[in-house]
Amino acid sequence: MLSSLRGSISRTSQSLRPLLSRSYASAAIWDNQKHHEADSAFSRTEAIYKKYKPVSPGIRHLKMPLQPHLYKGRPVRQLTIAKRKKGGRNNQGIITVRHRGGGHKQRIRVLDFMRKDPGLCDVIRIEYDPGRSAHIALLHNQDTTIPEHRRWSYIVATEGMRAGDRVQSFRGGIPVGFIPGFDEKIADEAVKHIDGEIPKGADADSAEVLAIGLLRTMTLKSGNVLPLRLIPTGTVINSISLSSTGPAILVRSAGTYGQVMYHEEDGRFCHVKLQSGEIRRVLRSCCATIGKVSNHLWKTRNLGKAGRRRWLGWRPSVRGVAMNACDHPHGGGRGKSKSNKHPVSIWGWGTKGTRTRKPGPTGPKNSNKMVVRERPRGTEKKGAKTKI
Repeated sequence: MLSSLRGSISRTSQSLRPLLSRSYASAAIWDNQKHHEADSAFSRTEAIYKKYKPVSPGIRHLKMPLQPHLYKGRPVRQLTIAKRKKGGRNNQGIITVRHRGGGHKQRIRVLDFMRKDPGLCDVIRIEYDPGRSAHIALLHNQDTTIPEHRRWSYIVATEGMRAGDRVQSFRGGIPVGFIPGFDEKIADEAVKHIDGEIPKGADADSAEVLAIGLLRTMTLKSGNVLPLRLIPTGTVINSISLSSTGPAILVRSAGTYGQVMYHEEDGRFCHVKLQSGEIRRVLRSCCATIGKVSNHLWKTRNLGKAGRRRWLGWRPSVRGVAMNACDHPHGGGRGKSKSNKHPVSIWGWGTKGTRTRKPGPTGPKNSNKMVVRERPRGTEKKGAKTKI
């Protein structure tokens, strides 16, 4: 009786042994589960931002945009150079740029602002760049005639650009045979009307109308580079150059964009509206990128604590009223008063709306002579409607 009971107990324990062994996870599985639970407990996701559970004061107000498309690895080292920090000082050790110093070690990403090489380019990945607010995209040119070290490049990523997309540069114009069934002469004739409406009626050549439609369909894509003469009015652009042979200079920050407003009849200049609202004349032979610059949520982020700003290489900014009289025009005196003085900078220049120069035709010689309309200021900037 007792022996049979012992046998049944042993058989029962053997049958339950695999079930009991399944309840114990291995060390690797436990580590993964622990990290997953910690991540889910510490993070709370909203529609477009990632917020954290306030287990410490430093992350209570931390708010960062959700960017799952960013590459988590290191950049291509051949496309970077070392950044030697100076702490905002010149060769004599004098601080010339305030509020700079410290921070994490960084490398400068070398971006291609010229986009000279034609041909299709594959977007390999979207990366973070510590040297700018916008994201950057790693491109690989499909043209095998170009040397291998020149086929890889970084550019400023446009909004919506993802890995696997294809972009192209038309800086040298429309290539021969780009439009199937049409030669270069027909394409050149179509370019003359690219800034206006497609011609209609009996006088309009059907081949020319089709060429215009094909040009706009195949070239006006986000990330492509085109001369301004090939971009129709109303198109959103970025990375605008001011010389036909120069690099992109204007509209390169995160979330910024310009817009082609008007093409002059003589065919030399076009009017471009910048992010500030200023409208200026730019040569039609200059180039621009189609689309809006990426990372438009960069300005709405919240770093959460002062230390995170120090990691980025920024030192504290001290108010003028907190300084001594010998250090700032607002310094000295009793209490927190600036002694009824107009707000000025540390060098005595007027701030908070004071004009310090005369731009436009009324200013110094050759000063902003290309500006058609200045950026809105004051009540005009607050919401008054401007005439286009």
